[in-house]
Amino acid sequence: MRNSCSFHYNAIMRELYWFQQDLRLQDNPGLLAHASASELLLVYIWQEPRPWCNLRGIGQQRRRMQLEHLLELRQGLQALGQDLLFLEGHPQQLLPALVKRWRIERVGTSRCPGDYETRQLEELRERLPVPLQVHGGNSLFQRQQLPFDLEDLPAQFTPFRRAVEHLCAEPLPAPTSLPPPPTAAAFPPLPPAEVAPHTSLPLRGGSRAGHRRLQQFTVGEQGIADYKLTRNCLDPLSGSSTLSPWLASGALSAREVAHAIAAFEQQRLRNESTGWLYLELLWREYFHWRALLDGPRLFRFHGLGNGRKHRFCTFDPRAFARWCQGDTDYPLVNALQRQLLATGWMSNRGRQISASCLIHELGLDWRYGAAFFEKHLIDYDVGSNYGNWQYIAGVGCDPRGGRRCNQHKQAAEHDPDGTFTAKWGGNRPRQPLYVTDAADWPLPATEPGCDLPSR
Repeated sequence: MRNSCSFHYNAIMRELYWFQQDLRLQDNPGLLAHASASELLLVYIWQEPRPWCNLRGIGQQRRRMQLEHLLELRQGLQALGQDLLFLEGHPQQLLPALVKRWRIERVGTSRCPGDYETRQLEELRERLPVPLQVHGGNSLFQRQQLPFDLEDLPAQFTPFRRAVEHLCAEPLPAPTSLPPPPTAAAFPPLPPAEVAPHTSLPLRGGSRAGHRRLQQFTVGEQGIADYKLTRNCLDPLSGSSTLSPWLASGALSAREVAHAIAAFEQQRLRNESTGWLYLELLWREYFHWRALLDGPRLFRFHGLGNGRKHRFCTFDPRAFARWCQGDTDYPLVNALQRQLLATGWMSNRGRQISASCLIHELGLDWRYGAAFFEKHLIDYDVGSNYGNWQYIAGVGCDPRGGRRCNQHKQAAEHDPDGTFTAKWGGNRPRQPLYVTDAADWPLPATEPGCDLPSR
């Protein structure tokens, strides 16, 4: 009898898959790798960002979008006889407890770039009593496809693009069935979102909404055919693909977007604009691998340490607060910041303009701006966000050593009649540049060797 019971127990292979930035069923190699288990517990852990650069928490629109991604993922899993266990806290504590409670024999998750994420996985691996399998993340290519070791990643984008643009990556199908969850597992409801989408950007989360937008931009309105000409539009849905919110969470995979671009080129049209959208995917890909390679350097004031000269700055709390709230002496920047606060989104061109203002006009530490974007962007991606901020500041992969936008020229080119600025209330009363009472006196300068606490 003892041997019979032992055989029955060993025949049950219980596994756990931890969703992170892969909130989809289709083209999810990590989820497919656990489809042969006898029982499968699917988990998502909500983690509030650590306080960083005088900021904490995430914006309401970013939270709303993420919850909508999760809700649709859960509905898709339920259609396959599965469910999603939503927890809040630290994976290093929660996952070992789940493994012990449900006698899990193997844990899987997808790779996420970022220094904190890497250290978190290392700590989790030490605490788990069972194997932890880390699958490829939401990138165009797997690490073994790259024609160089990660340590030899090119220092600039152009050599990277030339080395990988010929590579091919096909998306994987969605599973038609999944193992059931452990019989006694309970799945409480997800928390509700506190806000609705803003009327100027009525984007909903979830893979179905992402696929609708991808279909609309390519086959429907065929905006992809003019993308290079329209991509700098400041208003959403007026030229930008706006696919980034689904890419950032993994509700859409980068391979799915690349496949849609290739299909449009084969069936409809191939031109400079279609190639430019693929180029944007390669930019995202480059920053993905840079984040994995650079680790903590992605969050340091001097970045990769290859800037042409040392940058010195002060942290003026008043100047930073004015930039955050859209109350500076630069009307277009104000409008962009107010758009971000209301919708959780800002165009690629707008991000360059706003970042350049904080760094080069206000003289502030670039990381405070990057952290503010991290809090509010519904398409926040650690590699793209911090990599692009380093690029503008001249401490990252830009061979020119930084980019400074002429604020008046940018306004004349991208909002010549002031429509966008007026729409978002960018014309604010001018204020004195400095207030010299004790409460508003700038904090000590940021100098080489002076850094913020670790994330």
